[in-house]
Amino acid sequence: MTHPALTQGRAAVITGAASGIGLAMAEALARLGMKLALADVDAAALEKAAAGVATLAAQPADVIAVPTDVGRLEAVERLKDAAYGAFGEVALLMNNAGIEADGRLFAPRENWQRLIDVNLWGVVNGVQAFAPAMIAQGTPAAIVNTGSKQGITCPPGNTAYNVTKAGVKVVTEALAHELRNTPGCRVTAHLLVPGFTFTGFTRARVTEKPAGAWTPEQVIEFGLEAMGRGEFYILCPDNDVTRAMDERRIQWAADDIIANRPALSRWHPDFKDAFATFMDGTGPAR
Repeated sequence: MTHPALTQGRAAVITGAASGIGLAMAEALARLGMKLALADVDAAALEKAAAGVATLAAQPADVIAVPTDVGRLEAVERLKDAAYGAFGEVALLMNNAGIEADGRLFAPRENWQRLIDVNLWGVVNGVQAFAPAMIAQGTPAAIVNTGSKQGITCPPGNTAYNVTKAGVKVVTEALAHELRNTPGCRVTAHLLVPGFTFTGFTRARVTEKPAGAWTPEQVIEFGLEAMGRGEFYILCPDNDVTRAMDERRIQWAADDIIANRPALSRWHPDFKDAFATFMDGTGPAR
């Protein structure tokens, strides 16, 4: 089962396409016979990735590379113009570009600014630049935004990153609501929430794939199947964390508000035992 937008000859736009999950999506769609506009801020890496993807496409001209800083609206609008100029339509937009940085609460302001520009404004810019034209096409289409579990459970540490990914969740939920309430709209929205994945972020810390991590290709295979089923929240497991574990972690985080527990009680010493028994199924959430 596949999403009706993902068919041979149609076009997709993917940001953050030079590596990781974005590149894995590009390769999967090229194998489906789709045309691709690939974007990344690293022009050299993007050209290399596009050349590899082109070998999988029906013909090399079906893949174009558009260096893009997604944090700048004018750059994203140029990406839109390039995609529509080359292919005449866009069936899939994947707002996937993202970065990591020291985003502690009291980290330098420039770290916060760059994280927000890329991870959050990059998604907002993509949605605002592409969605109206995709709606106007009147054809099946989809917008996939890459979120993070850190934007749902918000673990302490990289606060700025958590803020950006929480924002992506909110934006994508609002997008889904807007699309389903637009008469005649045939565009769907999806929030891709990867688990532990061996991408460039992980490679910066370890040289070999950890046993617990999924590959980007596994994330995309799981994501495409979920899109085919019409799922909005595409919550990916990995080799260490099951769906059931994710559900209980998310439930605990939500119940902090309902039970009026201390903020981020999962990491509070007074709630260590209660959280452990909740996770193993022997204790209540509250």
